[in-house]
Amino acid sequence: MQRSVLVTGGAGFLGRAAARTFKARGWRVVGVGHGRLTPEEASAQGFDAWLTAEVSLAGLAALDEPFDVVAHCAGNGLVGHSLSQPLDAFRSTVQSTAELLEHLRLTASKAVLVYPSSAGVYGAADDRPLRESDRPNPVSPYGYHKKLAEDLLECQSRYFGLRVAVIRFFSIYGPGLAKQLLWDAAGKLCAGGARVDFWGTGDETRDWIHVNDAAAFMADLSAVSEPFTIVNGASGERVTVRTVLELLREALGADVQIGFNGTVRTGDPRFYHADMAQAGSLGLRARIPLAEGLQDYAHWFKSTWSR
Repeated sequence: MQRSVLVTGGAGFLGRAAARTFKARGWRVVGVGHGRLTPEEASAQGFDAWLTAEVSLAGLAALDEPFDVVAHCAGNGLVGHSLSQPLDAFRSTVQSTAELLEHLRLTASKAVLVYPSSAGVYGAADDRPLRESDRPNPVSPYGYHKKLAEDLLECQSRYFGLRVAVIRFFSIYGPGLAKQLLWDAAGKLCAGGARVDFWGTGDETRDWIHVNDAAAFMADLSAVSEPFTIVNGASGERVTVRTVLELLREALGADVQIGFNGTVRTGDPRFYHADMAQAGSLGLRARIPLAEGLQDYAHWFKSTWSR
């Protein structure tokens, strides 16, 4: 019997990738989100059915079938938005999670819920691999909201029997990501000029994972048997911001000097590097090397970007 998955936030960057991955593995994929997709557009993105609705009790009431898995990709994805519009960001990430969980409780769903959380829950930390057992230390409303969503999921698992897999993703990138560092940097590098300056010192570290690998992590963890699991989602490779921007410049074929202004933005931790031992024990491994993934991203960027 064909398995089915509900992808919330299905019109978003990670939601689209999750839909494609589950579909490629033979699942029936139903999406819900803000995008108004025609049946043809939905099918092209991997959805067998699409519901334009909020992730709320009222919106989810229109669903009339059970699911084996819920990939809950809905939520705010920007630190900046959580600082400028904290209530809206809270509603998008925390309130939507609470209402989804109540929908699952009221419908007595047996689905496994897979949640893409964030390394933002770790916040400020030393320059070392971060472990799932580390104490959360968010430095932005975004990080706090992700932690609150995790707490709601753990509560639902403990008291209402929902099986949950939380993946704390680090820096997800890939074709289709039209925001955040790589998008902004690619635009500046392609705009011309002799030099481009970026925030920080360039020595900050990040741990990158291609969106196709991230989506594969979600699909793989949908088979989780434990009541509540938290695992890091990254490559396990420590890369400075300077290095990733130089690799991106090379992939774009740009001839621009890269500099840094020395100013650290609010909500930006200096170091992010994942310990991937627990993920490895579950068979999770990022397969797309960063240089190859950035070539992929640069090709997509140049095909879509206009000055």
